[in-house]
Amino acid sequence: MNETPQKPAAATKAAAQKAVATKATAKKATTKKTAAAAEKAAPKKAAAKKTATAKKTATKTAPAKKTATKTAAKATAKAAAGKTPAKKAPERKPESRVAMVRRARRINRELAELYPYAHPELDFTNSFELLVATVLSAQTTDLRVNQTTPRLFAVCPTPEDMAAMDPERLEELIRPTGFFRAKAKSLLGLSAALRDRFGGEVPGRLEDLVTLPGVGRKTANVVLGNAFGVPGITVDTHFGRLARRFGWTTAEDAEKVEADVAEIFPKSEWTMLSHRVVFHGRRVCHSRKPACGACPIAPLCPAYGEGETDPEKARKLLKYELGGQPGQRLKPPADYPGQPAPPMASQVAAP
Repeated sequence: MNETPQKPAAATKAAAQKAVATKATAKKATTKKTAAAAEKAAPKKAAAKKTATAKKTATKTAPAKKTATKTAAKATAKAAAGKTPAKKAPERKPESRVAMVRRARRINRELAELYPYAHPELDFTNSFELLVATVLSAQTTDLRVNQTTPRLFAVCPTPEDMAAMDPERLEELIRPTGFFRAKAKSLLGLSAALRDRFGGEVPGRLEDLVTLPGVGRKTANVVLGNAFGVPGITVDTHFGRLARRFGWTTAEDAEKVEADVAEIFPKSEWTMLSHRVVFHGRRVCHSRKPACGACPIAPLCPAYGEGETDPEKARKLLKYELGGQPGQRLKPPADYPGQPAPPMASQVAAP
């Protein structure tokens, strides 16, 4: 009686185990089928992703390619028109202070060979005429001053004569130089000061000259260097521009430029250095378009390449005697190799 109830329990347990096995087999088959399907779909999904990436890349590349094509077309057009920009010289390595000073002094020697006839480009016969001409040269050319002063000095050759001039008459005489009212006021003031404080003579000291109306350090150094033989550095627009291009200074202020350059060169060179640098600035190293390709000191210049580097084109930019044109003085020194400047066309004899 005890064995009869156990048979159904054993059968039930066997049936349960068989069901679990069947379920596991079915689950395993389903998993295998899903994996196979995923494996089959993977290449399609990868292909679709690759296609989308390629399309996106092509979209980004198209504008760049179009821009590059446009740039190349412009360059080709410029070359065809002969407007290909000149190549700039490679950047120089930083130089030491000693190397810069050596290079600067070599530039001075080269300029001395190039312009052995360098001189002040204002016509004058005495210190008073040079002082007046230098005051008049502000905001105009030395040529215009030289064309104006013969008539002026014929009327008032001394400080006493000029101090006694009628202001309107003086303004009319110097009108061609521009800013004639302000300049007339300065000339009347400095002439009166020379008459009253210096016995009608131009003083030979910087400290005295800069006290005169309209006279600053630049004017004082011009007068001292060329009328009294006292060395001085004349920092006009040309000198300042070239001093910066040559790497002698980075300053814009004229007095700071003067101080920086004075530390590089011996005092005995200051006056002639000023003339040589100004000569070069007016003839070769122009403000807007330097004639780099025709510059004898190009190998020494850190700014080479700022202007025209083609030798033939650069030669056409040369001015005054280097360009076969008249100079700025009506009465240049005897050793000047160029032609004298012509007098003003409308100039008439002074009454």
